[in-house]
Amino acid sequence: MASLAANQQNITKLLMNFTKDTPYSTIEQMVREAVYKKMNLDVPTPKTGPNPLVVNISARHVHLTPQALEALFGKGYKLNVHKWLYQEGFFAAKESVTLIGPRSRIISNLRILGPCRDYNQVELALTDARALGFDVPLRQSGDVKGTPGCMLMGPAGFYELDCGVIRAARHVHMSPEDAEFYGVKDKDFMDLKVYGENSIIFENLLCRVGKKLRLEVHLDTDEGNACNLGPNTLCELVK
Repeated sequence: MASLAANQQNITKLLMNFTKDTPYSTIEQMVREAVYKKMNLDVPTPKTGPNPLVVNISARHVHLTPQALEALFGKGYKLNVHKWLYQEGFFAAKESVTLIGPRSRIISNLRILGPCRDYNQVELALTDARALGFDVPLRQSGDVKGTPGCMLMGPAGFYELDCGVIRAARHVHMSPEDAEFYGVKDKDFMDLKVYGENSIIFENLLCRVGKKLRLEVHLDTDEGNACNLGPNTLCELVK
């Protein structure tokens, strides 16, 4: 108890050095360093590349073709932007659909991501899939051959997918500049080390390299919850 009280006093003294304008990320970094030093552990020092690493949770969503969009929302319908995503040109739409699973269980308000694609794809976490009754394979985006289908319902009607329901494999987007720094190329694999109380290493992140891509890892909700991922969680890409 005495040790715990001493630790709390040390952290309290540290926090007194901050003001209301001190960025939260700075506060978290300094508290983390103080805790590691108190525990006689080395402070994690991930290597810093040319661009900051962003790790985001990709919640369940659906990609639609223009034909599927029209069937669900009406002829000539266009998606409306709700929020722009980190990758340039991509957005979460205001529109959503209802997914009907094989056990007649549903997920309502399944968000559509835009713009439209040339294939339909529903991305679910494993927990979502099991609750709906799907036996979904782990696939890279776009690899939908032989995957389960489903029924989607929108305000203008229904649309049946013959295939396209997957659990999306974790991956990292990066520019050629980032790829050179980490010593990888397109379609290579890396690991993601997540620090903190629920520290974990995610293996086999597919590298997607492109000129317009920003350095960003995508995990699903199950993976994010497993490591208690937050906006200031310390993460590191490892070749």
